[in-house]
Amino acid sequence: MKLVLCFLCLALFCSFGSGALAQDSAERLNSLEDTLKNQSKTIEEQQKAIESLKNDVEKQKSQELQRSQEESQLLSKASGFFGGNALTNPNISVLLDTFAYGSNLNNAELENRGIPGFTTLGKDARNGFNMGAAEDGAELFIFAPVDPYFNVYVNLPFSDEGVVLEEIFAITTALPEGFQAKLGKFKSNFSRLDAQHPHAWDFYDIALPYRAFVGNEGVGGEKGVQFSWLPSLPFYTQFGAEVLQGENDQLFGAGARSGPHAFSLFVKNSFEPTENTTLYFGPSVLFGKTRNSNILTDAEVDGRSALYGMEAVWKWKPSSREGVTLQSEYLFLTQRGDATDLTTATVDSLRRHQDGFYLQGIYQLGRWRFGARYDMLELFADSFKRADVQQYLGQTPWRATGSIECNPSDFSRIRLQYNHDRSGRDGRSNNEAILQFILGIGAHAAHTF
Repeated sequence: MKLVLCFLCLALFCSFGSGALAQDSAERLNSLEDTLKNQSKTIEEQQKAIESLKNDVEKQKSQELQRSQEESQLLSKASGFFGGNALTNPNISVLLDTFAYGSNLNNAELENRGIPGFTTLGKDARNGFNMGAAEDGAELFIFAPVDPYFNVYVNLPFSDEGVVLEEIFAITTALPEGFQAKLGKFKSNFSRLDAQHPHAWDFYDIALPYRAFVGNEGVGGEKGVQFSWLPSLPFYTQFGAEVLQGENDQLFGAGARSGPHAFSLFVKNSFEPTENTTLYFGPSVLFGKTRNSNILTDAEVDGRSALYGMEAVWKWKPSSREGVTLQSEYLFLTQRGDATDLTTATVDSLRRHQDGFYLQGIYQLGRWRFGARYDMLELFADSFKRADVQQYLGQTPWRATGSIECNPSDFSRIRLQYNHDRSGRDGRSNNEAILQFILGIGAHAAHTF
């Protein structure tokens, strides 16, 4: 009996023990499964984070590579004369401008032949052999990019008297939205001819209104800054403004004010009416403080001047061997100030409203170009009042020009020109004949349209 009871107790104990053990194993299994699920979720989240970081790193590397390639392209855009990067080998060119000049007037008469009421400065050329249409027998041009953000241009004219730093300026190349800045010493973009160098003119000399208002070479190199904007439009339109030191002797004068005292505003437009024609036009104004002694022979002028301009160019170019260019500009001057007599120191008021224009045409046929030009002053306005009295200055100044030139290559030009000049107001004609040679070597930057 006792033995039976012992077996029953042992069976009950084993039954209860195995049940408790099974329950404990199930709980541990559930716990391990939950832990594994949590760890898997954590690993999945970490993998997503790793992939996201990898994408960011690859994107950054791609942007840096693209930026580096763009900078390399900008740096290698302009190659030097012998090839290679322009940073180590800038574009350098030399231009020779020489001519033979003949006139029915002698050299003394030419030197004193100004335009009364406009300028007392005479003609630059002398009978015989001369160097340079603007007394610059040779010009050294240097151009190179500084980095992806700036280009630098240098122009050094040479004459018998030495070297002149006519232009040295930097132009930005990476400003957004069509904006650009120019700073240093440069030719003003106030008007078409003023922005060109003499060797780029279609004639040996500058148009008569320029000589009358701003001098034989235009405004010339002026220290200052220029801002321009080329908006995204269906046709070419450029807006510009300049702040200049105002050292031009004819219109302003270095002594007019100690700081910058000349300013300009301009708009340039261009579009193509037909497949073979282009029309270019735009208004402009150049204004500022004036003090000089080149207007009157006996007095210094102190006041304010404003020169308004309108330019227009029409080009027909059916092929590279044939073309016609018609070009014209109209200039209108207003000037108010005082004229101080250089001998007696008497001060009189001075009021000027004067104008001028030129019209020229060039026909190209192969290597030959044929040109004609007519320029005139006092077309509509001829008011020149000193002490409120209108001054009689003589006959209306005008000039007629014809030219023929041969261009053996893109680096040489031979021009024969004749001027019938009646700008002296005295009734005498200055009949001029010019045989000009322009020769260039080296890599010269392209001219504007």
